[in-house]
Amino acid sequence: MRDVYQEQLDGLAEALAGMCMRVAEAMEKATRALLEVDLQLAEEVISEDVRVDEIRASAEERAFALLALQAPVATDLRIVVSAIHGAGDIERMGDLALHVAQAARRRHPQAVLPEEIAPYFAEMGQVGVALARKAGDVIRTRDLARAAELESDDDAMDDLHRHMFTVLMDRDWSHGVGPAVDITLLARFYERYADHAVAVARRIVYVVTGRMPGPLAV
Repeated sequence: MRDVYQEQLDGLAEALAGMCMRVAEAMEKATRALLEVDLQLAEEVISEDVRVDEIRASAEERAFALLALQAPVATDLRIVVSAIHGAGDIERMGDLALHVAQAARRRHPQAVLPEEIAPYFAEMGQVGVALARKAGDVIRTRDLARAAELESDDDAMDDLHRHMFTVLMDRDWSHGVGPAVDITLLARFYERYADHAVAVARRIVYVVTGRMPGPLAV
């Protein structure tokens, strides 16, 4: 029975790690759709988002079943509770990738981003995808050093997010209000995506140590 129980806990972690890989792929595709004005890629992200929602629902059902049937304690309890919260964080990452894809679809066949802005979003996409993949690795390995790396990796996204406001407030901005609004919202989507990846890593720190790192608004 103990072996079955452990397999259930391991399966729960693997489901969440797999979700991280899915939302990483979603953000990668959404960013390409944004940069390349690719409607097909945008539609793929939008249609595939439902699968992330289904995995979250399944993971939560498994977690609640473990709570009800196994009455886990100590580390096992932390795993189950963190899985419930982590599934929500990862599902939200998928939603944010979805919002990026929807922006690309909404403006098609026009580009959302002015040419000089596109490289910043290419970098934000790279940072976000790397964070999501690293969060998946942290779930699988419970590596505290890797978890801590996500905090510093997120600083790069925060810097890019702040820089967007500098660009938009520049007196030489010539693209009008509409693109400025789109860019503000998109930058926020990427910044929040990264924050949720960090939140997932912090929950793993809690699983391993029993202590939740400092608060992060998500």
